[in-house]
Amino acid sequence: MMTTEEFLPYLKTVGTGPKRNRDLTKDEMKIVMRAFLKKEVVPEQAAAFLLGWRVKGESLDEFAASIEVFDEFIQQEPLENSIEFGYPYDGKVKNPYLITLAAQYLQKFDLNLSLHGDLLQPAKGGTTLKEVCDNTPLPNNTHYYDRATYFPKLHEFSDIRAKLGLRSSFNTIEKLLNITQSDTAIIGAFHKPFVEKYITLFKDRYKKLVIIKGNEGTPEIFSKCAITIVENGEIEEIKVDPKDFGIMYSKSAERISLETSLELVKNPSDELLKLARLNAAVILFLTGKVGSIEKGFELIN
Repeated sequence: MMTTEEFLPYLKTVGTGPKRNRDLTKDEMKIVMRAFLKKEVVPEQAAAFLLGWRVKGESLDEFAASIEVFDEFIQQEPLENSIEFGYPYDGKVKNPYLITLAAQYLQKFDLNLSLHGDLLQPAKGGTTLKEVCDNTPLPNNTHYYDRATYFPKLHEFSDIRAKLGLRSSFNTIEKLLNITQSDTAIIGAFHKPFVEKYITLFKDRYKKLVIIKGNEGTPEIFSKCAITIVENGEIEEIKVDPKDFGIMYSKSAERISLETSLELVKNPSDELLKLARLNAAVILFLTGKVGSIEKGFELIN
């Protein structure tokens, strides 16, 4: 059991200001993360470290060490023919989730969709994937894993994160956790620097890593976007534009409620269904079920 005094040197590495702060080594970061997850650190020190770590700026070694420690605590449930999806845990604000609609078009293709979520984490304040999956009938090929079950030690940090009220370093590394031991992972990104971070952190954990600069940082395509594909050590980028498929969906400019988000999925418009079919076609292409997105879209239609 680590005492508050023993944790203080690690806290000082991120909490003594620009001149004295430094990156932690991988071994140091593993000590910190294990102490966090085992609750050997008092909440005040945990919150202080999270804030200091975020302000200092996280190193890739710190992120990688944290993910390695996560692996020690996660309850894995291997799922054959599965794709793991990495959604942000701070939710979506302006548009509904397409994944359950898209999944319906994939049921005959021997693909399992692996989704995971938890309580809302700061700081966007959107509708979470957990809320959607808890309130929507899921297709047979869609499997949702709740963090309270598969990673309770990180789930228990929700209270501290909510009270802190700020985006933390966890936001970056909690989106892909290899719960179902999937060969393919599809993660959403908003800013280009995160695309590069995700490649470094996750390329060796999956046979194929896909990063979609999708809607609100999710792996969902609502408008023109770039898709980065990492496989066999090679990186390829492609562009997808819904307009090329005759889709003229207008994204919301205003915040929508959970009830509205659920209703939009329960009774989708024709254009939203077209978007769902396009997203399904992209998944078929990325998993090698079809030779092109166009072919997948045609097949689904």
